[in-house]
Amino acid sequence: MKRQGGFTLIELVVVIVILGILAVTAAPRFLNLQSDARASSLQGLKGAMQGAAGIVYGSAAINGQEATETVTAASSASNVALVWGYPAASADGIGGAVVGLADNAEWQVSGGATTAGASVQYTFSGDTPDWGCAVTYTAPSAEGDAPTVTAPDADDC
Repeated sequence: MKRQGGFTLIELVVVIVILGILAVTAAPRFLNLQSDARASSLQGLKGAMQGAAGIVYGSAAINGQEATETVTAASSASNVALVWGYPAASADGIGGAVVGLADNAEWQVSGGATTAGASVQYTFSGDTPDWGCAVTYTAPSAEGDAPTVTAPDADDC
C-alpha cells in the first residue's frame, strides 16, 4: 500500500486556532468601524433635525407665524422657539423640536441663540466640541430661507 502524505486533523485544528488568535488581536487595528458608526449616528440626527424643522414650519404656517422673525417657545403653537417659522438654533428651538434631543444624555450642545442666522452644534456626550464631528443646525437668516443642517462624513470623525 502507498502511504499518502498530508496534514493530520490535529495539525489543521492548531493552524485554525492560531489564525483565530491572530484575527482577534490584529483585526481591530485594521478595521476602525467606530468613525463609521459615529458618522452614521450624526447623519441620523441630521435627518431628524430636517424632518422636525419641516413639521414645525408647517405648524407655523398654519398658525400664521412663518413671517415673524422670532417667536418664543411660550408664544408658539408648537412650543418651539421659532425664527422665520423654523426652529431657532437653541435648546428651546431645534432641541425642543426633535423628540428626545433636549433631555438625552448622549448628546451635548454648544453654541446657539434664538436669533436669525444663529448656529447650534450637537456632538456626542463627552467629546470635545469641535466643528468637525458634530451636526450643525443654522437657523434661517431671512424670511423665505430654510435652515441648513450639516453633518460630517466618516472621514471627519
